[in-house]
Amino acid sequence: MKQFADLVNVLGTSTKTNDKLKALQNYFAVAADKDKTWVIAIFSGRRPKRIINSTILQGWCREIIGITQWLFDECYHTVGDLGETIALLLPEPEHRTAFTSEHTLSYYLETFIRIEKEADEVKKKFIIDSWQQMGRNEKFVFIKLITGGFRIGVSQKMMVNALAKSVDISPSIIAHRISGNWDPAETAFDNLLSEDAANTDFSKPYPFYLAYAVEEDLKSLAEENQWQAEWKWDGIRGQIIKRNNDFFVWSRGEELMTEKFPEYNEFKNMLPEGTVIDGEIISLAAPAQDGIFRPLPFAALQTRIGRKNITKKQLTEAPVGFIAYDLLEYLGEDIRYRPMVERRALLEEIIGNIHHPALHISPVIPFTNWDELREVRTGSRDMGSEGIMLKRKDSPYQVGRKRGDWWKWKIDPLTIDAVMIYAQKGHGRRSNLYTDYTFAVKDGDKLIPFTKAYSGLTDKEFAQVDNFVKRNSLEKFGPVRTVKPALVFEIAFEGIAASNRHKSGVALRFPRMSRWRTDKKPDEINTLDDLKEMLKTYNAQYTIEANDGSALNTSTI
Repeated sequence: MKQFADLVNVLGTSTKTNDKLKALQNYFAVAADKDKTWVIAIFSGRRPKRIINSTILQGWCREIIGITQWLFDECYHTVGDLGETIALLLPEPEHRTAFTSEHTLSYYLETFIRIEKEADEVKKKFIIDSWQQMGRNEKFVFIKLITGGFRIGVSQKMMVNALAKSVDISPSIIAHRISGNWDPAETAFDNLLSEDAANTDFSKPYPFYLAYAVEEDLKSLAEENQWQAEWKWDGIRGQIIKRNNDFFVWSRGEELMTEKFPEYNEFKNMLPEGTVIDGEIISLAAPAQDGIFRPLPFAALQTRIGRKNITKKQLTEAPVGFIAYDLLEYLGEDIRYRPMVERRALLEEIIGNIHHPALHISPVIPFTNWDELREVRTGSRDMGSEGIMLKRKDSPYQVGRKRGDWWKWKIDPLTIDAVMIYAQKGHGRRSNLYTDYTFAVKDGDKLIPFTKAYSGLTDKEFAQVDNFVKRNSLEKFGPVRTVKPALVFEIAFEGIAASNRHKSGVALRFPRMSRWRTDKKPDEINTLDDLKEMLKTYNAQYTIEANDGSALNTSTI
């Protein structure tokens, strides 16, 4: 565990990509194969389940060191992270034993699995025995793994690149082989990376190709006739797979979602054998007479996310479709290397032969010059899209985020001016600063909270706001402080939906602080009526239901 804890310490504290990459390379060069498999799993999102409630874990810590709940809470609110709080409070071991060196990462994670359904007393003995043998960094990582809250600042792409240097396999091949539905407790390192394993897992998706945002004038790209334009739809990126007479649905986050969307069941009998299609999982209104699909707001899809059982009402009110973008496998052959125009022609043929109301191909936007396309882009919200995708016609389907062939050209976000009324400390490197804020708009003489945001400012600005919060706190409720309503910010967001869960009546999509409006006073902020007018204009057709706990990338108050 010490070896892994040292790796996490470097990854969590270093700001230099090369240092992180080197630390990962060194780990893969010396770690045991079982530990390598688990590290690949952890850094590709396959974290172990939480085995104990965090409240119980706090109680065991307080029992060991003999402090009251209020004092523990004060420590927690100061530190801002449960794992770090417990690791700091617990005493360091008086002496280290062979227990520490023999028990590596895989031992602890597989023990978690073994005792998952055991009584709390069994878990307590294992956890406390482990704490007594671990240094502070090890305890911190151990607690993160126990609680299922392991997050670290390293991308899967970086992990894949480091692994590629260790095993002498290209990163694109590794990215494909570590995708899919595999169990780190039962998968050997060599088997995970072998070609045979890749060919026998029929559910295995391909790594997604991701686009960079357009940053320069479009005229710098190339001649217009070299590019294909499509709408950028607002749903969940996914792949549908038909192999070995079976059918699978994967999200971009590598979650197997086949059972969540029964609308797709008929695709199994319609798609040709050996077909993999990249596209967008999205909620669609019933087709109109003209046969053109019409997306529902993302809020509709949210009611389907995270639910084990889908009700008939949800199937009716938020039907799900699939908008196909690209064809990655055809008749069992990986065709990602072929030019996009060839893949598109095959995809059009497949979709055209199916004629299913839930399966559509993303339409191509005709244009003759960049100025014309720029004008078309202004109507994105009317189409229910986030903007435009640009794809070079001769491009292969690559792995990860690459520059040059695919670009996303999103519309400008919606914005509203609001005043900060609550503040809470952040997490990780910001755990000692007030960086998580709640904002309000005016409703007559009252301030109505409507969203939270914690990103968009520079480190210098966060420090300045933190200083303001500490000097202008009015009340304290646990970790939250009520502050003097004096700081005005421009809040940017991608969409707005009605919500009957909260007093404001709205939910924002991807809210963040786009500007600190030092030029504005609190009485100049927007009103609740302004928000409602936005709702009427952009997203009045769907309401997030009460008691729906499936919110994704949406902030509501």
